[in-house]
Amino acid sequence: MMSRIEQLIGEIEEYIDSCKYQPLSNSKIVVNRDELEELLVELRLRIPDEIKQYQKIISNRDAIMNEARQQADSILAQANAQTNELVNEHEIMQKAYAQANDIIEQANQQAQQIVEQAVADANGIRQSSVQYTDDMLKSLQTIISHSMEGAQGRFDAFMTSMQSSYDIVSSNRQELTGAVMPVTGTEEIGTTE
Repeated sequence: MMSRIEQLIGEIEEYIDSCKYQPLSNSKIVVNRDELEELLVELRLRIPDEIKQYQKIISNRDAIMNEARQQADSILAQANAQTNELVNEHEIMQKAYAQANDIIEQANQQAQQIVEQAVADANGIRQSSVQYTDDMLKSLQTIISHSMEGAQGRFDAFMTSMQSSYDIVSSNRQELTGAVMPVTGTEEIGTTE
Protein backbone atom coordinates (compact mmCIF):
# COMPACT_ATOMS: atom_id res chain seq x y z
CA MET A 1 0.00 0.00 0.00
CA MET A 2 1.32 3.44 -0.96
CA SER A 3 2.09 5.76 1.98
CA ARG A 4 0.74 9.29 2.14
CA ILE A 5 4.30 10.62 1.66
CA GLU A 6 4.60 8.64 -1.58
CA GLN A 7 1.19 9.95 -2.67
CA LEU A 8 2.30 13.53 -1.99
CA ILE A 9 5.49 13.00 -3.94
CA GLY A 10 3.39 11.60 -6.79
CA GLU A 11 1.16 14.69 -6.63
CA ILE A 12 4.21 16.95 -6.75
CA GLU A 13 5.54 15.05 -9.76
CA GLU A 14 2.15 15.30 -11.49
CA TYR A 15 2.00 19.00 -10.69
CA ILE A 16 5.46 19.52 -12.20
CA ASP A 17 4.47 17.51 -15.29
CA SER A 18 1.38 19.70 -15.71
CA CYS A 19 3.34 22.99 -15.50
CA LYS A 20 3.94 24.92 -18.71
CA TYR A 21 7.41 25.26 -20.13
CA GLN A 22 9.16 28.58 -19.93
CA PRO A 23 9.13 30.40 -23.26
CA LEU A 24 12.05 29.37 -25.49
CA SER A 25 12.91 26.44 -23.20
CA ASN A 26 12.03 22.78 -23.20
CA SER A 27 13.59 21.96 -19.84
CA LYS A 28 12.55 24.81 -17.53
CA ILE A 29 8.99 25.20 -16.31
CA VAL A 30 6.87 27.92 -14.74
CA VAL A 31 5.48 26.88 -11.33
CA ASN A 32 2.85 28.39 -9.07
CA ARG A 33 4.80 29.02 -5.90
CA ASP A 34 1.72 28.84 -3.61
CA GLU A 35 0.62 25.45 -4.96
CA LEU A 36 4.13 24.00 -4.67
CA GLU A 37 4.57 25.36 -1.15
CA GLU A 38 1.19 23.91 -0.14
CA LEU A 39 2.29 20.45 -1.32
CA LEU A 40 5.64 20.79 0.47
CA VAL A 41 3.97 21.88 3.74
CA GLU A 42 1.65 18.87 3.62
CA LEU A 43 4.63 16.59 2.95
CA ARG A 44 6.51 18.10 5.87
CA LEU A 45 3.49 17.51 8.14
CA ARG A 46 3.13 13.88 7.01
CA ILE A 47 6.75 12.88 7.62
CA PRO A 48 6.36 12.60 11.44
CA ASP A 49 3.37 10.21 10.99
CA GLU A 50 5.44 7.94 8.75
CA ILE A 51 8.33 7.99 11.22
CA LYS A 52 5.89 7.05 14.04
CA GLN A 53 4.89 4.00 12.02
CA TYR A 54 8.53 3.02 11.67
CA GLN A 55 9.00 3.53 15.41
CA LYS A 56 6.14 1.09 16.04
CA ILE A 57 7.98 -1.46 13.96
CA ILE A 58 11.12 -0.81 15.99
CA SER A 59 9.12 -1.19 19.22
CA ASN A 60 8.25 -4.75 18.13
CA ARG A 61 11.83 -5.52 19.01
CA ASP A 62 10.79 -5.42 22.69
CA ALA A 63 8.01 -7.93 22.02
CA ILE A 64 10.49 -10.25 20.29
CA MET A 65 12.91 -9.92 23.21
CA ASN A 66 10.11 -10.68 25.70
CA GLU A 67 9.13 -13.74 23.69
CA ALA A 68 12.74 -14.90 23.68
CA ARG A 69 12.93 -14.43 27.46
CA GLN A 70 9.70 -16.38 27.91
CA GLN A 71 11.08 -19.20 25.79
CA ALA A 72 14.27 -19.18 27.82
CA ASP A 73 12.27 -19.21 31.09
CA SER A 74 10.14 -22.06 29.77
CA ILE A 75 13.22 -24.05 28.81
CA LEU A 76 14.76 -23.34 32.22
CA ALA A 77 11.55 -24.45 33.93
CA GLN A 78 11.61 -27.68 31.94
CA ALA A 79 15.25 -28.20 32.83
CA ASN A 80 14.52 -27.60 36.51
CA ALA A 81 11.62 -30.05 36.38
CA GLN A 82 13.83 -32.68 34.82
CA THR A 83 16.53 -31.97 37.38
CA ASN A 84 14.11 -32.42 40.29
CA GLU A 85 12.98 -35.77 38.93
CA LEU A 86 16.56 -37.00 38.67
CA VAL A 87 17.69 -35.96 42.16
CA ASN A 88 17.54 -39.53 43.54
CA GLU A 89 20.77 -40.75 42.07
CA HIS A 90 24.03 -38.93 41.90
CA GLU A 91 24.96 -40.03 38.39
CA ILE A 92 21.51 -39.16 37.05
CA MET A 93 21.74 -35.86 38.88
CA GLN A 94 25.04 -34.98 37.22
CA LYS A 95 23.54 -35.84 33.83
CA ALA A 96 20.57 -33.65 34.55
CA TYR A 97 22.75 -30.70 35.48
CA ALA A 98 24.79 -31.15 32.33
CA GLN A 99 21.62 -31.31 30.24
CA ALA A 100 20.16 -28.32 32.05
CA ASN A 101 23.33 -26.33 31.43
CA ASP A 102 23.25 -27.30 27.76
CA ILE A 103 19.61 -26.28 27.52
CA ILE A 104 20.32 -23.00 29.29
CA GLU A 105 23.26 -22.32 27.00
CA GLN A 106 21.17 -23.09 23.92
CA ALA A 107 18.32 -20.94 25.23
CA ASN A 108 20.70 -18.05 25.89
CA GLN A 109 22.23 -18.40 22.43
CA GLN A 110 18.80 -18.50 20.78
CA ALA A 111 17.61 -15.53 22.82
CA GLN A 112 20.75 -13.59 21.93
CA GLN A 113 20.34 -14.42 18.24
CA ILE A 114 16.70 -13.33 18.31
CA VAL A 115 17.60 -10.08 20.06
CA GLU A 116 20.48 -9.36 17.68
CA GLN A 117 18.29 -10.07 14.65
CA ALA A 118 15.52 -7.84 16.04
CA VAL A 119 17.98 -5.01 16.68
CA ALA A 120 19.49 -5.40 13.19
CA ASP A 121 16.03 -5.40 11.60
CA ALA A 122 14.95 -2.34 13.60
CA ASN A 123 18.14 -0.47 12.71
CA GLY A 124 17.75 -1.40 9.05
CA ILE A 125 14.15 -0.17 8.99
CA ARG A 126 15.12 3.04 10.77
CA GLN A 127 18.05 3.67 8.43
CA SER A 128 15.89 2.93 5.39
CA SER A 129 13.16 5.31 6.56
CA VAL A 130 15.66 8.10 7.22
CA GLN A 131 17.36 7.49 3.84
CA TYR A 132 13.98 7.42 2.06
CA THR A 133 12.90 10.70 3.69
CA ASP A 134 16.27 12.31 2.90
CA ASP A 135 16.03 11.17 -0.75
CA MET A 136 12.53 12.67 -1.06
CA LEU A 137 13.64 15.97 0.50
CA LYS A 138 16.71 16.03 -1.76
CA SER A 139 14.45 15.54 -4.80
CA LEU A 140 12.20 18.37 -3.65
CA GLN A 141 15.23 20.57 -3.04
CA THR A 142 16.37 19.93 -6.62
CA ILE A 143 12.91 20.79 -7.98
CA ILE A 144 12.81 24.05 -6.02
CA SER A 145 16.36 24.93 -7.08
CA HIS A 146 15.48 24.38 -10.75
CA SER A 147 12.34 26.47 -10.36
CA MET A 148 14.37 29.29 -8.81
CA GLU A 149 16.95 29.09 -11.61
CA GLY A 150 14.18 29.19 -14.20
CA ALA A 151 12.63 32.25 -12.56
CA GLN A 152 16.03 33.98 -12.42
CA GLY A 153 16.64 33.17 -16.10
CA ARG A 154 13.27 34.63 -17.11
CA PHE A 155 13.97 37.75 -15.05
CA ASP A 156 17.43 38.15 -16.63
CA ALA A 157 15.96 37.72 -20.13
CA PHE A 158 13.27 40.31 -19.34
CA MET A 159 15.88 42.81 -18.06
CA THR A 160 18.03 42.23 -21.18
CA SER A 161 15.01 42.85 -23.39
CA MET A 162 14.10 46.01 -21.47
CA GLN A 163 17.70 47.30 -21.68
CA SER A 164 17.73 46.65 -25.44
CA SER A 165 14.45 48.55 -25.85
CA TYR A 166 15.77 51.38 -23.71
CA ASP A 167 18.95 51.59 -25.83
CA ILE A 168 16.92 51.69 -29.07
CA VAL A 169 14.65 54.47 -27.75
CA SER A 170 17.68 56.44 -26.54
CA SER A 171 19.40 56.02 -29.93
CA ASN A 172 16.25 57.10 -31.78
CA ARG A 173 15.98 60.21 -29.63
CA GLN A 174 19.58 61.14 -30.37
CA GLU A 175 19.03 60.69 -34.10
CA LEU A 176 15.88 62.77 -33.91
CA THR A 177 17.68 65.55 -32.03
CA GLY A 178 20.48 65.65 -34.64
CA ALA A 179 18.04 65.70 -37.58
CA VAL A 180 16.13 68.78 -36.44
CA MET A 181 18.08 71.96 -37.25
CA PRO A 182 16.83 75.07 -35.47
CA VAL A 183 15.69 78.05 -37.58
CA THR A 184 17.69 81.17 -36.61
CA GLY A 185 15.99 83.78 -38.82
CA THR A 186 19.28 85.09 -40.18
CA GLU A 187 19.08 83.25 -43.50
CA GLU A 188 18.07 85.43 -46.41
CA ILE A 189 15.25 84.10 -48.45
CA GLY A 190 15.41 84.45 -52.21
CA THR A 191 18.79 86.22 -52.39
CA THR A 192 21.06 85.65 -55.32
CA GLU A 193 24.71 86.12 -55.49
